[in-house]
Amino acid sequence: MSARARIVLLAGDGLSTRVMYHGLREEFDIVEVVLEDKPSALGMLRHRARKLGVIQTLGQFGFILYSRLLVRASRSRIEQLLHRHGLSDAPIPAQVIRRVASANGRGVADRLRRQAPQAVVVNGTRILSKKLLMAVDAPFINTHMGITPAYRGVHGGYWALANNDRAHCGVTVHLVDAGVDTGGILYQAIIAPEVDDNFATYPILQLVQGLSLMKAALRDAATGRLAPRVGEGPSRQWYHPGLLGYWKTRLRQGVK
Repeated sequence: MSARARIVLLAGDGLSTRVMYHGLREEFDIVEVVLEDKPSALGMLRHRARKLGVIQTLGQFGFILYSRLLVRASRSRIEQLLHRHGLSDAPIPAQVIRRVASANGRGVADRLRRQAPQAVVVNGTRILSKKLLMAVDAPFINTHMGITPAYRGVHGGYWALANNDRAHCGVTVHLVDAGVDTGGILYQAIIAPEVDDNFATYPILQLVQGLSLMKAALRDAATGRLAPRVGEGPSRQWYHPGLLGYWKTRLRQGVK
C-alpha cells in the first residue's frame, strides 16, 4: 500500500464536496474528482409525488425554496463554523475535475477502473447502481448527515431534533450499497448544535465531525482494516419537511 491512500471523490457539486476535498487532500492522494450534474428537479418532484402524494410533495417543494433563503441568511454562521474548524470551501482545482451527467453512466465505471483507487469517497450523489459499485475492487464510502438506520434519507440531524432525539442527532460514515443509506456502518458521531444554529448549519456541524470519521475510514481502507457493522434499532427513510410542518415544529419546539 502507498503511504498516501489513493482515492477518487465521486460527488455532486456543492459546498460539502469542496470542504471534503480540501479536508482530505493533505493526507490522501485524490487522483480525480468526478462531479455529476444535479438530477432534474422536475424528475425528483414527479418521483416524490408518485411515492408520497401531490400534497406532501408540494409542501416539501415549498420548504426547499424557503431553505435556500435560510442558507443565504445563515452564510455568516456557516463561514464562522468553517473558520473555527479550519475548513476551506475554496474551488476544487479544475485539472482534477471530470464532469459527468450521472454517476451511474458507463464512462464513470471506466474511469474508476483506470484510476484503480483504494477507496471511492461518495458525497452528495444520486443512488449508485449495483453495476457501478462492482466496477472496482475498492470500498465506496459515504458521509451521511444522520445516524443510521434511524435517520436514513435526508436531513437526519434536523429530524432527530424535531423528534426530541438528540442522542441520535449526528453523522454516519458507512459503506455504500444499492440502498438508501443502508450500507455497513463504519463510524458515527453526535453533534451539539448551538443557539445560533439552524436547518442550514446543522449539516456544517455534521460535516466537521464527518471529515474526521472519513479520514479514519480511509486509513482503515488503506490498511485492510475496515470493520463495518449493522446498525441497531428501527430503520426509517426521511424526506424534506413540508413548509407548514417545519414552521409548526419551529414554533412549538424551537427547532430551527
